[in-house]
Amino acid sequence: MYTYILIAILIGAGVYFFIRTKALPLTLLVDSIRVVGEKPHDEDSISSFRALMLSTASRVGVGNIAGVASAIALGGAGSVFWMWVIAFFGAASAFVESTLAQIYKRRSAGGHSYGGPAYYIEQGLGLPWLGYIFALALIATYVGGFNLVASFTVKDTFSTYSFFSEDVTPYIVGGVLAVLVLGSIWGGIKRLSSVTAFLVPLMALIYIALCMVLIVVNITVIPGVFVEIFRSAFDFEAIFGGFVGSALMLGIKRGLYSNEAGVGSAPNAAASASVSHPVKQGLVQMLSVWIDTMVICTATALAVLSSGVQGGEDLKGSPLVQSAWQTVYGDAGQHLVTLALCLFAFTTLIGNYFYAEANLQFVLRREPTTIDLFVFRVASAVIVFFGATAEFSVAWNTADILMGLMVLINIPTILVLSEKAMRALDDYRKQRRVGKDPVYVAAANGVSDQLDYWK
Repeated sequence: MYTYILIAILIGAGVYFFIRTKALPLTLLVDSIRVVGEKPHDEDSISSFRALMLSTASRVGVGNIAGVASAIALGGAGSVFWMWVIAFFGAASAFVESTLAQIYKRRSAGGHSYGGPAYYIEQGLGLPWLGYIFALALIATYVGGFNLVASFTVKDTFSTYSFFSEDVTPYIVGGVLAVLVLGSIWGGIKRLSSVTAFLVPLMALIYIALCMVLIVVNITVIPGVFVEIFRSAFDFEAIFGGFVGSALMLGIKRGLYSNEAGVGSAPNAAASASVSHPVKQGLVQMLSVWIDTMVICTATALAVLSSGVQGGEDLKGSPLVQSAWQTVYGDAGQHLVTLALCLFAFTTLIGNYFYAEANLQFVLRREPTTIDLFVFRVASAVIVFFGATAEFSVAWNTADILMGLMVLINIPTILVLSEKAMRALDDYRKQRRVGKDPVYVAAANGVSDQLDYWK
């Protein structure tokens, strides 16, 4: 999947959407920042900001620290460049998938909206069986693969401490994480959005500030770091001589894992937001990709590469970041990275659960009962527990395979349905040009499907 298929699909679709939207990730970047601050269109509903924090909770996680460091250690500095490429063009894909999720969102019995790729596959394509497969793949990916990685990475962070015991520590870490996650997800979407709205911006700002200190201390080597990133990114002899471990492949794998553009995850959060026009939430989710990769992943990469610490097969992931931070912060660097990873992993775990629960309803074809949710939440916590006892390759490979399957369903779907997102974008731009606050009406935009909203 990662050697041929996903590279062509992800970059190809991203470039196509970038051109079709007239360079939207650049031309409407300021607009996306403005929209984030808008109040929800319906009172007592989820705002754009809270929906952004739910998706960012999943995006901004262990991939921003351990994933970036692993790519650098195994694929070299050039992997950072390919992360940027995936994010630059992937932001356009993220816009399209989240706009479609808004168009096809459903209204719950409680009056809140929900949706995602499974729903626009069912209604937009008229293929409920494919939506069912996607929903199952998403649940397996986020409750299974991604939660294994998040829990494993926290355990891996503690492996650098003298008190670490392979026979005891993983079970303690897994148990504590499972209990914390269970307590957070028990209150449903309202509690999840409250937790992430507080934690995500706080932890991201603190982490970026700490990275910047390290970068400023090593500022004299930063120009050389950028030279090395671009030089090794285009070292085609190295890329095609050993593609599986190349900067190109690892950059795309870890970039996709981190920003999730085109995977079909963020649309589940986008559909929960109450906005006057679908394009608004598409812009907000596009912004999330920029925050994730261009800001946080880049901060990690520059901090590691400027530190002089050489990664490799024996020093990758979170231990590499800890070693890099120790060059400036001393022993405190180890503790700071551990704290950051614990917070990032925790918000990732609860963000992942939100995506999974949104798709559980699709699989069941009804709103989950109290018993359904009890079993699902306990099962999710159990997987978190066992993730801390997993091996490096098992955790990451499971996540990569499942994530790839989601992309193979979602990207072709949004390519087929993209015309509806493009018409919505044209409608948004026209209303903005005449000074209006854009309001969407489905019938006026060529959408004749039976929708719960936009009538």
